[in-house]
Amino acid sequence: MQSLIFLERLINRLADLLGWIASTLFLLLMLNVVYNVIMRYAFDSVSIALQEMEWHLFSAVFLLGVPYAIKAGGHVRIDVLYERWGEKTQALVDLLGCVLFLLPFSVLIVYFGIDFANEALQLGESSGDPGGLPHRWIIKAMIPLSFLFIAVTGFALTLNAITRLVRPAVSGSPL
Repeated sequence: MQSLIFLERLINRLADLLGWIASTLFLLLMLNVVYNVIMRYAFDSVSIALQEMEWHLFSAVFLLGVPYAIKAGGHVRIDVLYERWGEKTQALVDLLGCVLFLLPFSVLIVYFGIDFANEALQLGESSGDPGGLPHRWIIKAMIPLSFLFIAVTGFALTLNAITRLVRPAVSGSPL
């Protein structure tokens, strides 16, 4: 049981790191947007690459923020009912949700996402706009990478649910 708790805590540290990276990228996104607005309206200058960087950064923030949201309990579930249930019922719902939905879906996205990113790499895919960003495979590779992290964080949530089902006093709160 101690090894399960240790593994869960290790994965939670990874999720915390991903949350920190996502929040740092969000700050860079805000700076990029402010710079683009100032350049456009004050100097009538537009950079296609920096405009594309906005959605690249937004995608990275979202994709890396989801594993942290899962770890922090900020993911979608029926909270109106969930909060009223006892700890064992909540643990069972978390366990079934991870095993039946989160983990299989994540594995599918990783499996098909690798080919998606690899195809972009092999084709040398870049922006269709003149002056746009090259190496489109980098942002496409974020999809399977983030879903790998989602699966790993979902595994930690599964471990937490098992721990709460077996020994509720060991793990007082979800993650």
